[in-house]
Amino acid sequence: MQHLYVKRIRLKAVISPKHRPNINLGGKMHKWRHLLGVSLTALSLAATAGAAHATEGYFMEGASARDQGLAGIDSANPGDSLTIANNPAGLVDVGTQFNGDISLFMPWRGYNASGTLLTAPGNVNSERDLFVLPTLGYSHQIDGEQAWGVGMTGNGGMNTTYPGATFNPNCPPGSLGSGVFCMGRAGVDLNQGLIYVGYARRIGNLEVGIAPVLGIQVFSAYGLGAFNMFGLSSAPGFLTDRSPSYSIGAGVRAGAIYHVNSQLTFSVQGSTPIWSSNFANYQGLFAQGGSFDIPATIGAGVSYRVMPTLAVMADYKHIFYSGTASISNPMTPLIPGSASLGTAAGQGFGWQDVDVFGISFEWNYNERLTLRAGYAYSTQPITAANVMLNLLAPGTVTSHIGAGFSYLVTHNSQIDFSALYAPRVGVSGQEYIPGFGYNPASNINIWLSELQLTLGYTYHWDTPTAVVAKY
Repeated sequence: MQHLYVKRIRLKAVISPKHRPNINLGGKMHKWRHLLGVSLTALSLAATAGAAHATEGYFMEGASARDQGLAGIDSANPGDSLTIANNPAGLVDVGTQFNGDISLFMPWRGYNASGTLLTAPGNVNSERDLFVLPTLGYSHQIDGEQAWGVGMTGNGGMNTTYPGATFNPNCPPGSLGSGVFCMGRAGVDLNQGLIYVGYARRIGNLEVGIAPVLGIQVFSAYGLGAFNMFGLSSAPGFLTDRSPSYSIGAGVRAGAIYHVNSQLTFSVQGSTPIWSSNFANYQGLFAQGGSFDIPATIGAGVSYRVMPTLAVMADYKHIFYSGTASISNPMTPLIPGSASLGTAAGQGFGWQDVDVFGISFEWNYNERLTLRAGYAYSTQPITAANVMLNLLAPGTVTSHIGAGFSYLVTHNSQIDFSALYAPRVGVSGQEYIPGFGYNPASNINIWLSELQLTLGYTYHWDTPTAVVAKY
């Protein structure tokens, strides 16, 4: 009896593999794998030296140039190896390919305050408005039913750098007399890099995938010494102005994709928390002695091909910020003793869980050019009661507008580009005076807007010829 293996081909914005020249994969594949291994190690560290990608709270809005052109809305229609960071089941749909992206991320953030008694009044803008961020991915098709992949992305982060010369007439004796909190330059820098190794398998119309995740975090804070003056830290020597502190953690991302037919596809995906070691140098700042796990997520999506060249996608995602005490614990009460920074139930940023909804479009204009656009809306994580502390982490943006394209330069390589913009959104609340409560005469408005431009390169290996086997 003869068994003919036929691989399902999904429409992509690339020239059909049968039109590409035959190549010897052996030596080239070995070189690519060696290069990828070295690059992933180096760039995973480089990713933690910058800021976040355009953000849902502080989570990234798409890993690759393609994702960002769709505003991160593509979980049911994977298109590159970095699907491993969203829905690893998609690895069996993208073939063997390499993706490398460089992003210019520009966040503009700051606050406006009036009537305050501790916080510097007036309009104050954060410095450092440009960051360079790398991303890498590689997927390998084992056969028509299996694939594996690796990827390195920046998950997100928070950064503010308020100048030390900020005028502050509210400063008490013993302080530096200037800066947002009277101790000169103030801000935080949290960066998160993730490394994925995943496997996916097709079972009929169903695809399933799993990807263990290694998380690397780096954090530093400065200019928060005023809280020590009030005796508000459980570990005063580990509150602020320490050297950068590293944290290592691990978790799992998994997903499934179901093809109802050639037009309609559904997906589900999610991740466990990335359980991480504590920031030892900041155990007097973050709750539970410096604990800062990366929150879990869950989501679902649908893709419908309106015509052979046009796909419409919609996604939903929920981010469990409430699962990490350092993020979700409220700012108040903040008093010396058991209700102080760094304790088991210590203060956090008071963030709520975030729900993300979005829609996107991908149009294969011709066999070389693909056009994309997308919009995503995320609910507001920051409440008015927690505004004062969140001027250090003003993750206020809620709308993300993406657009981009891919252009096939040769039979196997293409250039990808995207632009992702988050319009300015502000949240207002009252100043909180430790030991006294809210200042009713005050108002603080924190705000953020973002622009991210990403240039990517994709190399597709030719699809192997179908194998005919006898049984």
